[in-house]
Amino acid sequence: MTNKPIEPGDYLEPRCVLCEEPYGVTAEVKAVPQRRIIEKMNDYMSRRDYAGAERHLLYWLEEAGLGRDLRGELVLRNELIGHYRKTGEKEKALEHVEKALSLLERLAFEDTISAGTTYVNAATALNAFSENERAMELFEKARAVYESITGTDPSLLGGLYNNMALTCTALQRYDDAYELYGKAMEVMGRVPNGELAQAITCLNMADLLAARDGMEAAERQICDLLDRAYDLLRESGAPRDGYYAFVCEKCAPAFSYYGYFLAAEDLQKTSEQIYAAEKE
Repeated sequence: MTNKPIEPGDYLEPRCVLCEEPYGVTAEVKAVPQRRIIEKMNDYMSRRDYAGAERHLLYWLEEAGLGRDLRGELVLRNELIGHYRKTGEKEKALEHVEKALSLLERLAFEDTISAGTTYVNAATALNAFSENERAMELFEKARAVYESITGTDPSLLGGLYNNMALTCTALQRYDDAYELYGKAMEVMGRVPNGELAQAITCLNMADLLAARDGMEAAERQICDLLDRAYDLLRESGAPRDGYYAFVCEKCAPAFSYYGYFLAAEDLQKTSEQIYAAEKE
């Protein structure tokens, strides 16, 4: 029998169809397509296909791991934090919070915009699951990052201030919350289609006043805020897409809570119509 040299194909595992490298071989980082992943995620969310969105993110998270793409992994874990917050899955959300925060250290990203975004996402999830003290610590870190970097996107600041104010309200730091909501309204006024975020802020401010001053004492201010929020939603030039539908759906229960039943019905109907059109 003729001796035949052992070739790599005799002992290496088959190539990954995406990264095109044999498993087990040290190779350069194979980055996942972040833009395409986010675009597809938005498509799933526009159809409220939460199961599809989860499968999509977990698939690409595995690919990021195979390709040693830590930056891509950070993006995906941020998306998963938000996904599990929306679906109310606390353990899964907090698992990705811890792993995302660990990635910031591994990447030496602690003082970057990416860090600020991760801190906000993590803190927002912690607030949603009533972990408010820790949420505030992370919001403070995000604020230090965003406010120290010249040219930070106003939409990032608006999201920070709005979500940080929610945590302040939960901690009964009402004056701090009111100041932060004012900052959110101001910066979102400089963002294209920022009216949607401003409408949400108005509703959050109504909740703050009700908690701080009581429904009866704050009735006039609450009504003014609700009127403004509804006008912002209906008069916004934002595209009537999945995100607009999501905002309308999110705001409708607040209007209903305060007795604005026709406004709530209108927003819910608008949301359902958009979602139905997205599925066609």
